[in-house]
Amino acid sequence: MKSDYKAPDGTTVGHIHLKVTDLDRALSFYRDLLGFELTTMYGDQAAFLSAGGYHHHIGLNTWHSKGGSPAPQHAAGLYHTAFHYPTRKDLARIVQRLIDSGYPITGASDHGVSEAVYLNDPDGNGVELYCDKPREEWQYRSDGSLVMLTEPLDLEELLREVR
Repeated sequence: MKSDYKAPDGTTVGHIHLKVTDLDRALSFYRDLLGFELTTMYGDQAAFLSAGGYHHHIGLNTWHSKGGSPAPQHAAGLYHTAFHYPTRKDLARIVQRLIDSGYPITGASDHGVSEAVYLNDPDGNGVELYCDKPREEWQYRSDGSLVMLTEPLDLEELLREVR
């Protein structure tokens, strides 16, 4: 059923909430490696993290998943979460941090409208770290639709932002 309803301008994705198998291990990834700030804990079963002092961008819990196995890769579910960095230099900083820590990067793409780096969290959840290109560089088709693509991203060229 097609609807005439459109989400209002300014609507955003507020947060993600992930089931994890080991809360401490997940905190090591999201807090210690990616740099999100811990805003609150619910005992030893849940944690909430943010960037910039918001109440939370990420919720992590073990309520139904403690000690469990990761979600199957070839089944319906979350493909990845995406974290938008404000500048290309900010993206380069986190990529350099991943490289310096030896954390595996699974992919890097130029999408025409953005540049993205991909990895998996300790529970196998996909994570995208990206920054948008300036809107003036975005391309549009004759019908007005946005041109998006997946081309290799030159990580060495990205890292020149911080070297």
